[in-house]
Amino acid sequence: MANAPVQRMSQLMAKTLRDDPADAEVLSHKLLVRAGYVRRTAAGIWSWLPLGKKVLSNIERIVREEMDAIGAQEVTLPALLPREPYEATGRWDEYGAELFRLQDRKGGDYLLGPTHEEIFTLLVKDQCSSYKDLPVILYQIQNKFRDEARPRAGILRGREFLMKDSYSFDTEDEGLARSYALHRQAYQRVFERLGLDYRIVAATAGAMGGSKSEEFLAPAEAGEDTFADCPNCDFAANTEAISYELKPVDGSAVAAAEEIPTPDTPTIETLAASLGVPASATLKNLLVKVDGEIVAVGVPGDREVDLGKVEEHFAPATVEMVTETDFAERADLVRGYVGPQGLEKVTYIADPRVAPGTAWITGANKDGTHAKNVVAGRDFEVEEYVDVVVVQEGDPCPTCGTGLKLDRAIEIGHIFQLGRKYADALKLDVLGQNGKPVRVTMGSYGIGVSRAVAALAEQTADEKGLCWPAEVAPADVHVVAAGKALQTELALEVSDKLSAAGLRVLVDDRAGVSPGVKFTDAELMGVPKILVAGRRSAEGVVELKDRRTGDREELTVDEALARLTA
Repeated sequence: MANAPVQRMSQLMAKTLRDDPADAEVLSHKLLVRAGYVRRTAAGIWSWLPLGKKVLSNIERIVREEMDAIGAQEVTLPALLPREPYEATGRWDEYGAELFRLQDRKGGDYLLGPTHEEIFTLLVKDQCSSYKDLPVILYQIQNKFRDEARPRAGILRGREFLMKDSYSFDTEDEGLARSYALHRQAYQRVFERLGLDYRIVAATAGAMGGSKSEEFLAPAEAGEDTFADCPNCDFAANTEAISYELKPVDGSAVAAAEEIPTPDTPTIETLAASLGVPASATLKNLLVKVDGEIVAVGVPGDREVDLGKVEEHFAPATVEMVTETDFAERADLVRGYVGPQGLEKVTYIADPRVAPGTAWITGANKDGTHAKNVVAGRDFEVEEYVDVVVVQEGDPCPTCGTGLKLDRAIEIGHIFQLGRKYADALKLDVLGQNGKPVRVTMGSYGIGVSRAVAALAEQTADEKGLCWPAEVAPADVHVVAAGKALQTELALEVSDKLSAAGLRVLVDDRAGVSPGVKFTDAELMGVPKILVAGRRSAEGVVELKDRRTGDREELTVDEALARLTA
């Protein structure tokens, strides 16, 4: 393969900025724009400039190499997709407002693909007819589309993003488990090569469906996911996926339920203060509407309801908070004084902490009145137990009981054992060894390629700018001509020699730009090695600097070439 030509900054489309963009909230957004890697086109839509495209392509290459290594075959499917397959699986409605829907001139319904389970299923249905055609793993690296309500954080949460999605097809569950394990190992190799710090955690399947799901998370302050890690055992999970065992207690000795006057105590805080009890002794009952029907959600008074978990439990139904109008239409629902006992035409679900036999102080469904000694299973029934509380630091590990540690992270990969959800909906069968139809089982596996760029920026940047790992950096060496014609001549000469030796070289040969600006830009752009042709250029001496450590040394040109090509 021919050596890459030297990239001259005098010809490069990469305008650096001294100040952060006004709308930038997170570090990666600020630095990728300032360093000339990306530019905003519209809300949640980004253009990749030459340096950014090089980083993106390097990540694609690593992903592609590791997918090919497990025997996966690359294809390219359309991004513009017909409605019918997604309607057959129910996802045309389940995706809700996040799905980009459009019509052609004839009124036909289409969508811009968020993921491609349905289309890959139909492809395999068309191409594979026998068990001899399986197993097979197919993948693509393609732009995906989601109509985010609030695009934010630069390329971390966009409406268009680059993703690797792959799909495995097997005739038996054991085969699916093997395909899942192959992807899990491949993802570990990918993220290790990228230089990312990551965790593998248990996760929920969401709209994807399936039996088993794990996320690959990159810890970072800018992350939108919260995960829990046990310091004592190997338990790790997205907080949305943590569940606890229901543990009933003996409540037979609790006295009968008794109403008590509690004027002006419509909140947990005012109630606890009035009675002199901890909030944990009270029962909070949050009212929501699920497809228009009122549901009460019971949790201990010292805990908050995780609405994301509630939505996940009832998906694809729409969940919304009750309104003043709802209370006005239901005289039996008294705002601030709702209790589970005696509720009519209301579905009651509760967190496992509201176990049978536990006793509570809760609303009496009368204004200014609560009830004490209200026992779950005796005075009210829970129709379904669901883990719905917001997980807190120190909550017991579901495995060993040790207090959990919480951290923020960016989701960079997600793997699912889908099972037969999509095969059932689209009737994907092959002939088995006995000549009878066999329903195919599937896995789905995603890596956020463009999101990995932001995750790397978040994890590796310092106060001076970006600081790319070598394998994803846009160049191996950033050569800086610090000043006059002699320095520029030496910088170009060294750049050509480095390129001839197989290195990717970015050289700052801009005329009329001060050395200080060039040094600042070199650190902002984050290439791993910076080579400066400066004050000792006449002697054939250059300065080699390590961008990450800041270590620097003066070397002859030959010594520098030997060091960089070793």
